[in-house]
Amino acid sequence: MNLVERADQEAELKRILGECAAGKGAVVLLEGPGGSGKTELLHQTAEHARHCGAVVLHAGCSRAESALPFGVLGQLFSSVPAADGPVARLQNLYQRLHTESAGPEAAGQDPAPASGAATIGPRLALLLDEITAALLELAEEAPVFVGVDTIGHADPSSLACLLYLARRTASARVTVLLTDDGAARRRLFRTELLDQPHTHRVTLRPLTEAQVAGRLAAHLDPDEAERLAGEFHAVSAGNLLLLRALLDDHLACGGVRQDGYGRAVLRQLGRLEEPVAAVARALAVLGSAEVPARLARLAGVDEGTAESALRTLEAVGLVTGHGLSHDVARQAVLDDMEPGERTELRLAAAALLHEQGCPPRDIAPLLVEADRPGGEWSVHVLLEAAEQELLAGRTQRAVAALEAALRAPVGAGAERAAVESRLVQVRRLFDPATAERHLTALTGAARAGELNPARTLDLVRQLLWQGRTTEAGELLDRLRAARPEPHSEAAALLDDTEKWLAWTHPTLAHRTHRPAAGPEHRPRPGTGRPAGRGRPAALLADALVNGRAHELVGQAHQVLKDRGPTYDLSWPEEPALLALGVLLCTDSPDAAAWCDRLLREGHTPYSPTWMAMLSSMRAEAALRLGDLTGAVDHAQQALNHIHPGAWGVALGAPLGSLVLATTRMGHYDEAGAYLTRAVPKPLFDTRYGLHYLHARGQYHLLTGHPHAALADFLACGDRMRAWGIDVPGIVPWRTSAAEAWLDLGNHEQAARLAYDQLGRPGTNGARARAAALRVLAVGGPVARRPQMLSEALDLYERCGDRYEQIRILADTAGAYHELGDNRRARMHVRRARHLVGLCGAAPLSEALLSFPDDTAEDPSFPAATGSGDGTVLTGSERRVAALAVGGYTNREIAAKLFITASTVEQHLTRVYRKLGVRCRKDLPVELATGGTEAVLGQEA
Repeated sequence: MNLVERADQEAELKRILGECAAGKGAVVLLEGPGGSGKTELLHQTAEHARHCGAVVLHAGCSRAESALPFGVLGQLFSSVPAADGPVARLQNLYQRLHTESAGPEAAGQDPAPASGAATIGPRLALLLDEITAALLELAEEAPVFVGVDTIGHADPSSLACLLYLARRTASARVTVLLTDDGAARRRLFRTELLDQPHTHRVTLRPLTEAQVAGRLAAHLDPDEAERLAGEFHAVSAGNLLLLRALLDDHLACGGVRQDGYGRAVLRQLGRLEEPVAAVARALAVLGSAEVPARLARLAGVDEGTAESALRTLEAVGLVTGHGLSHDVARQAVLDDMEPGERTELRLAAAALLHEQGCPPRDIAPLLVEADRPGGEWSVHVLLEAAEQELLAGRTQRAVAALEAALRAPVGAGAERAAVESRLVQVRRLFDPATAERHLTALTGAARAGELNPARTLDLVRQLLWQGRTTEAGELLDRLRAARPEPHSEAAALLDDTEKWLAWTHPTLAHRTHRPAAGPEHRPRPGTGRPAGRGRPAALLADALVNGRAHELVGQAHQVLKDRGPTYDLSWPEEPALLALGVLLCTDSPDAAAWCDRLLREGHTPYSPTWMAMLSSMRAEAALRLGDLTGAVDHAQQALNHIHPGAWGVALGAPLGSLVLATTRMGHYDEAGAYLTRAVPKPLFDTRYGLHYLHARGQYHLLTGHPHAALADFLACGDRMRAWGIDVPGIVPWRTSAAEAWLDLGNHEQAARLAYDQLGRPGTNGARARAAALRVLAVGGPVARRPQMLSEALDLYERCGDRYEQIRILADTAGAYHELGDNRRARMHVRRARHLVGLCGAAPLSEALLSFPDDTAEDPSFPAATGSGDGTVLTGSERRVAALAVGGYTNREIAAKLFITASTVEQHLTRVYRKLGVRCRKDLPVELATGGTEAVLGQEA
């Protein structure tokens, strides 16, 4: 390495060598923290001395050889080739010195103190005197350079010899260069050495940020070097060893590698004393040195030693602030420990933090990483930490803490079952499939009476999600047979679950045939019932089952408004999903908007499962609005949030939306591919199976297989009647079956189903009535069709369903064509074509092409901007009319134009009068040309 950053120190050493050649000896102590470039500078100086004709003697010290007497001295004298004269004498004298030092008398040599050199006895002193004389004789022939690296690890005997030599070379051509890291080792040796008048002290300091930038500029683009200098300096602290590793890693992969920077960290740590290394290991486990006393206790040293070690670690670039400089450094230190040592250190750290009253979420990671429980206290710490992590929205950490608690001996079976039950609840938030492996053990615990009713009912829901109906039914029967006390919490939970089952899993509900409750018998929220997340869900589910969804629209809105962070994971998303179900079943215009709002807000704690189910609801809302492209996008997002295998029986909802949307778009191959996916058999015993069956029936119907379609629609009807949920808003099986009968030519059967639909209790929704009217119109006399289709169109406009509006417009155009009113036929075709562009229904677009479009040649067609008397529409009237032709409702037009719904009605009344038409169906489609685009352009 070319040490450009050490140019001043290099120049100083060359000056000293020059003075040595002139007969002025010197001792140089080259100091600096590990990795500061001392060794490289020593080697460069040695090479320069050799180039100038000096005899170079060099040695390197290590901790492993620090107990070998005269080991450094032996390296020095063996570093030059054997020859005659002074060199040969030096080598022979060393052999004598080594032999006599190993003898029984050892020449009266005293043991070396830990902080200095050994005491030289008389006989060894005589030998050293001869060695010094030979060295001075060698210096008469040529300058002599003596270099010793890492003098702090030299053996005491060699240190004594070097001191002996240093005192006698002030006027000889001898330069002694020693490197030292400034640690507390050999303090007496350093003190005596620095007391010599010809000793020079050269210090190497860490690189500055500017010097780091200069180093990087030699290998990188100048701009990139300038940009990275701050980051590299912060991580390396100007340490050349670490900087070199970081640069190599950046050139290799653009990041920081365990095999590069991580190895350099271990090399740097290996050069330090054991107490310093122990503090580094303790710091890697604790993660922070903010409390030095805690760090010292874990490392097994006193507080003063810990603080000194931290300063050393900071000086060599391993510590920044209160922690190790980089996560890779921390991981390298942890990986370098033996597994058993690492585990014990983590457990000791966890116990220490617990003893000092630290928060559980600071202790739990240590217990999780140790993969072994501590004392009895550890389970309680892990459980509390899991709840705290849930509050912070970190579900993965909560799972890790609960799994660690589950591995611990948690005592009685009930305690273990409670831990596992909570783990299943949390796992379901982000991947229900991973929760399944716990269900068998929990089912056994429930059978043994180790789960309370609340946890048992939660287990029932988990089993039903996975399609394990038999086990769920068994547990339900056990709870029912227990006959909990009336008005108790257990009784309330069971009753709430029964209502939820009647809506989602009717085959398991206690009563599948449920008469609609009169107002005097309906439960009121908050009267004599324990509060809980299940109460609103049960009320909404009961209303859906009994066809009273329209009565709870206000409460559904309130549930959605009040939905906030929840950590009661037994009913985490069900109230909001049921509230959205109420809005969808009642054709509420803001169901899609609520879905979009909840998707933006997310869920606390974050749950991909919640996002998936919400996206599935949004896909259904898009279908009900005729937004086929949006339905496909949202359904695919639902399957992306959690993989299809994790959906369980609920897979029928997003998959049904995908099949229905792609079928209506004319993508029959794609829809067929979705239908080939395997679905759980228990799906067909749930409400989700109804959506799947109905979508499959629509696929058969639109691909020319009315018999198969009829079978699917009637299967839906059989299930809904048997389950007691034959209410509007779920799937329109009667009108869909009627369409299949129409395709089969059985108009009588189709009409019977349509009239049956109109006569059903609670059939006051716009969608159900509109579908029945369309069937009756298409299957009835052509003369009556326009009137019935007109009413159906008004109802579908109220729902905002553009797909069904297109079908009604096409049917109306066909009816007018059969009646010979080609002008009205063409008007409805044009309007339908306009809506097709907004809907994406390719088959309907192709069907509309069969109608000729020669309106421009028809002199009887009214002008786009005025009636026969030349009355002209105002700008405001034209904008309102354009949006009305585009299929927007009065409320939507009012919102887009920032006016009231009453003003919209007044504008439309004047437009009808000026154009000589009776209603918005008769408005010329040319009004939408440019008008709607202009309004939307203003919004953008």
